Amino acid sequence: MHADLSRITFHPERGYSAVIAQQGRVQVDADLNEQVLNQLYQHRIALVDLIGPHGGPAASAGFKIERLAGRHGLDDLSIGPGRYYVGGILCDAHRPEPGIPVPEEGDPAPPDPPGPWTYWDQPDGFRDPELPGDRLPAEAPYLVYLKVWERLVTAAEDPELREVALGADTSARIKVVWQVLALPSSELQVRNADAPIGAVEQSFDEWVRGRAENPARLAVRAQRPDDADDPCVLRPDARYRGPENQLYRVEVHDGGPAAEATFKWSRENGSVVFGVDDVDGTWVDLASLGGDTKLDLDVGDFVEFLDTALTSRREPRPLLRVEELDLPERRVRLSAEPAVPHRPERHPFLRRWDHHGTRGGAVPVEEGRWLPLEDGVEIFFHRTESEYRSGDHWIVPARTATGDVEWPTDPAGRPLLRPPLGVVEHYAPLAWVAGEQVVDMRLTFGMT
Repeated sequence: MHADLSRITFHPERGYSAVIAQQGRVQVDADLNEQVLNQLYQHRIALVDLIGPHGGPAASAGFKIERLAGRHGLDDLSIGPGRYYVGGILCDAHRPEPGIPVPEEGDPAPPDPPGPWTYWDQPDGFRDPELPGDRLPAEAPYLVYLKVWERLVTAAEDPELREVALGADTSARIKVVWQVLALPSSELQVRNADAPIGAVEQSFDEWVRGRAENPARLAVRAQRPDDADDPCVLRPDARYRGPENQLYRVEVHDGGPAAEATFKWSRENGSVVFGVDDVDGTWVDLASLGGDTKLDLDVGDFVEFLDTALTSRREPRPLLRVEELDLPERRVRLSAEPAVPHRPERHPFLRRWDHHGTRGGAVPVEEGRWLPLEDGVEIFFHRTESEYRSGDHWIVPARTATGDVEWPTDPAGRPLLRPPLGVVEHYAPLAWVAGEQVVDMRLTFGMT
């Protein structure tokens, strides 16, 4: 979650079922967030135990797939309205009705209610017909599946979250992202259109297991730098030398094998963002340049140009360097033009990172050695034969009171290698498209 958090204290393996407030104590965001995550975890575990990995109510199961003749020779799919649960997460495929303005004399008749979502216009798919990889497979058979994950939304992306009376944002939101996608039969062990549906399900389950396995591991420690100065500012024996408490975020930028993978890091959990009002070449007009010197932009900072579509697709683009500031006009000049056009309806924004990039603006992954971040904080990527996944991340609290980072260790005090916190993806098969025949693979529960 790219939010301005103090830390994340939710750990399901500890078995805590509730957070209990005590009188006269300070209330912090971590306690409230842990309570919410506890309840969400218990709720979803119960749903999986009752429903299974996926399924929909028999009377109103959504995501029924039908094949459509697409425009301009592009195949399309109809996504039936209704509800479906994947990994205990509710996915709702009902299409909201658009608002209708107050009628005036001479206005045309109101439009018909919208039909179901389709493959090309699904709300969080952002499929582009000009990208061959976004098109449905040209040849049958292929499998249509549902991919579900969650992401965080702040006021930079959804201005309605901002309380205008306060002139500032308050809380953030967690959004369920569902995407109907297609898997060519070439990526499955089953390539015969007449294959038993059980064999298709088994092959898809093996494909999902391959994507779920994530051998990436990271360890973090705080070492006292050799050039540490100002011993009177912090504890003399402090290993973490930062002047403030921080929540570091280490996130994989470019995925792939270790030789190709890169990462980025932020001391503010990647929560420092700036809404974009306009783009003119390399000049970007911002809604704000930040509230103070800690949360602003400076020449040399690396930023990520994002919008709703890029965030939902989770496809990394080169990070850009801030080359020049125009404070009176709230503008910045970047090292290159953003890779996507400026579309205000997608609420573009810049996200600041705090590393010094060397490859496409990011930092190359180096396995098997300690890599310094800043102020004594170091990270260690474990050697793996597998690939890194873009978006995988680790969160590291650093505290001045202890002069250390909060990271699990063994009894000897050695940092433990930990898997990433996310991104957690869930999958469910929806249909097997075998020529003109579409075999429904959804599961249902309840009274028929």
